[in-house]
Amino acid sequence: MKTIKDQDHFEVLRKIDKNPKTSQRKMAGDLGFSLGKLNYCLKALQKKGFVKIKNFRNKPNKISYIQYVITPKGISERTKLTLNFMKRKMSEYDELKKELSKDRE
Repeated sequence: MKTIKDQDHFEVLRKIDKNPKTSQRKMAGDLGFSLGKLNYCLKALQKKGFVKIKNFRNKPNKISYIQYVITPKGISERTKLTLNFMKRKMSEYDELKKELSKDRE
């Protein structure tokens, strides 16, 4: 289960890095998450100190938007999650390669 949660956090951090001013609705749609799941992930990342959420309001026009900022601690975590993701994918690749070579024998 930890792997799934780590994968979700990895995807959210990557998405924030690409577009820190995206809406939760857009981010959730892009990631294939429900709004509730995304909100849960964002709060967990914020609680761990990986993400800061800034709310900007333009009072005359009553327009507000949120900007997500990955903290230095979050950048370090994203790097760690990226390395774990790559290790997992390389392991899966090696397993598939072994299976294919067995099938050819």
